[in-house]
Amino acid sequence: MSARGGAVHVATTRRRYKNRVYETHLLRRTYREHGQVKHETLGNLSHLPPAALDAVRRVLKGEALVATQDRFECVRSLPHGHVVAVLGTLRRLGLDTLLSARRRRERDLVMAMIVARILTPGSKLATARAVAAETAQTSLGELLHVEDADEDQLYAAMDWLLPRQARIETVLASRHLDNTLVLYDVTSSYFEGRTCPLARRGYSRDHRRGTLQIVIGLLCNREGCPVAVEVFPGNTADPATVAPQVQKLRERFGLERVVLVGDRGMLTDARIREELEPVEGVSWISALRAPAIQRLAAQETIQRSLFDEVDLAEVTSPDFPGERLVVCRNPLLAAERARKRQALLAATETDFEKIVRATQRTRQRLHGADKIGLRVGTVRNKYKVGKHFELTITDDTFSYARKQEQITAEAALDGLYVVRTNVDAAELSTAEVVRAYTSLSVVERAFRTMKTIDLTVRPIHHRREDRVRAHVFLCMLAYYVEWHMRRALAPLLFEDHDRAAAQRTSVVRKAERSPAADRKAATKRTEDDFAVQSFRSLLGQLGTIVKNWVRPTATTGVSFPMVTIPNRHQKRALELLGLSLRP
Repeated sequence: MSARGGAVHVATTRRRYKNRVYETHLLRRTYREHGQVKHETLGNLSHLPPAALDAVRRVLKGEALVATQDRFECVRSLPHGHVVAVLGTLRRLGLDTLLSARRRRERDLVMAMIVARILTPGSKLATARAVAAETAQTSLGELLHVEDADEDQLYAAMDWLLPRQARIETVLASRHLDNTLVLYDVTSSYFEGRTCPLARRGYSRDHRRGTLQIVIGLLCNREGCPVAVEVFPGNTADPATVAPQVQKLRERFGLERVVLVGDRGMLTDARIREELEPVEGVSWISALRAPAIQRLAAQETIQRSLFDEVDLAEVTSPDFPGERLVVCRNPLLAAERARKRQALLAATETDFEKIVRATQRTRQRLHGADKIGLRVGTVRNKYKVGKHFELTITDDTFSYARKQEQITAEAALDGLYVVRTNVDAAELSTAEVVRAYTSLSVVERAFRTMKTIDLTVRPIHHRREDRVRAHVFLCMLAYYVEWHMRRALAPLLFEDHDRAAAQRTSVVRKAERSPAADRKAATKRTEDDFAVQSFRSLLGQLGTIVKNWVRPTATTGVSFPMVTIPNRHQKRALELLGLSLRP
């Protein structure tokens, strides 16, 4: 721009005075006179704000004044950070190459289903819509190039995955079963539909009586990392699932030495005698059931004096030849069982008292031994304590009384449990045997995560047997990824990240949290002053890192991606996972 033959511009001068810098912005005209360049000050613009100064400079340069926010338009925005966290962890664990050494369409679809199961578990139709370009809910479809996938393609990918399950589990076992101890437990999950051959009626751990279900068996290492899963028909008894697992450990995984840890309801006497003892190189750790413990107490093999100074003691019994029996007493468990027993006895007496009053009322009195007995039968074992009552029924009366001697005898065994094993003492000490058995809690935690908390393996709608097996295997792989993420993110979560410092006065008692975990619980802040969160809420916060597609408004050019700059909390989470937002 020129004025009276000269160019007008904004000149900025700076001078320092007493350690301070002063800026002056002057509107000047520059012109040439008699061969010399001269400057004429037209005004002082120092009082203008920076945005106004920038506008003056742009006008003097001949630019059109357009607000910065009007120069670009955001075409699309999708949550991105939590996808990077989960997908990046999956790749860092090498699960992508474990699915298939080379990239292929089925592998990308399986990876999408695994990540989606952690982020937003749902049906295959819901997953297909969540990754589709038109209805995308995250950047997952774009990152894996599966934006055109539909539910039929996801089902086909499940069919592709199932034949690879044995190979994948074998690799996971070689990675994580670096010792002989293997944890095994089973659960059940209710089923929607009636056509799947695996769906049968059986004992429901979901308390859904009358519904069809499947049985799921999970193998984990000592720390609870899953390595293999198997689906059985819903009417399969727990002990019947043991033999296939032993065969898998010995033949498919090639383990020469195995110590299988299982619950007392699964590793029964018959199962141990018929399926474990004949197999060379296989030992076991389990526990005794209540009747067996009562027999040992009656034989005085178990005496309360054993626990005057210690809370565990190793004993032997001719009823269990060649076995080590470790008797444990947990005082907290004893108090809880005593409290629960009294509450259940009182609740049962309340129901009995209603029947007593019904036999004594003047109008519509309950009478007849058969009718009274039918009414008593509906409540006698409602709370599983009917054995502790002496009942007297006549045609006109009903009375009840506690079997106090029997109750006292049972109370004497409160807090007692007996771990049994055939592992030699040179291989595992007494405390190590108990610690191995109590480690089954990590498998129960895995089932809670898979069934209810995060991955929601249920409800199951698949009609074909192979699809059900593939669905459960997908959920196990998702838990495998989540298990590693939780351990890496533990410093930011409501979890004990300093387990080495956790105090445990006895292997029988519950481990106390470390001082660092106590401080987190009390202050809700980490040592680095980050807010402590749950795994779900942390994923949600990472999801606020958004991938935006932006394009200039002045052109019809192609949009380009811009990712939200993560805050310090999000940066810390990604650092713990060993990941970066850079492509």
